[in-house]
Amino acid sequence: MRTEQSANQSAPILEVRNLKVAYGGIQAVKGIDLQVRRGELVSLIGANGAGKTTTLNTLAGVVPAASGEILYQGRNIAKLPSHLRLRQGLALVPEGRGIFTRLTVEENLLTGAYTRRDIDGIAADFDKVFTLLPRVKERLNQTAGTLSGGEQQMVAIGRALLSRPQVLLLDEPSMGLAPLVVEKIFEVIHSITREGMAVLLVEQNANLALEVSERAYVMEGGRVTLEGSGHELLNDPKVRSAYLGEELGEEVAA
Repeated sequence: MRTEQSANQSAPILEVRNLKVAYGGIQAVKGIDLQVRRGELVSLIGANGAGKTTTLNTLAGVVPAASGEILYQGRNIAKLPSHLRLRQGLALVPEGRGIFTRLTVEENLLTGAYTRRDIDGIAADFDKVFTLLPRVKERLNQTAGTLSGGEQQMVAIGRALLSRPQVLLLDEPSMGLAPLVVEKIFEVIHSITREGMAVLLVEQNANLALEVSERAYVMEGGRVTLEGSGHELLNDPKVRSAYLGEELGEEVAA
């Protein structure tokens, strides 16, 4: 079984160096550094507009980087098109799920494997997805737009897994979902990290994100302002005050 120590001793599979992203004249990401190792769950937390989603979209190639390096397995992929990043093992589950509502669940899953040609491997990965997400198998022939929010999120994760990623970029997987559904989704996330996949998670529920993450980064105004283990940040007074809805002792006394 993978341990935090063994994960931390390995080289990063994904490393970002001085990444900057601009929309028009506005710089949304202002020179951040971060890294993710194999089998590691790392979170990005911060307020709305901090640059978290922009960071994930840039890593996936959906949004271009203005400057900086995105090192995947030691190679700078900052100029690589998104479909080639996917083919090499970098998959994004976008905010809002991004499924094709008029297609069936099976058709949605197949879009995740569109860069692959290994028929037998795809069939084996379908079986893995069904083991992880049995509800997806139950809904296989159903139109995706008729699913519940939680079922749609499971389809979005299953679709990403069909690309056989080594790094999974997850943007707000718990958004709008019931607690029991969120619990199931995070069980799936833990299962895939135990198998050696790396996960970079953006999550609105900062408390949950820090509880489940080995390491985390706090973003504010397009910059990384804090980093540490999930446990350290969960117990950091500034983080608790700003993101976990708890006031500092001095403020309460005042």
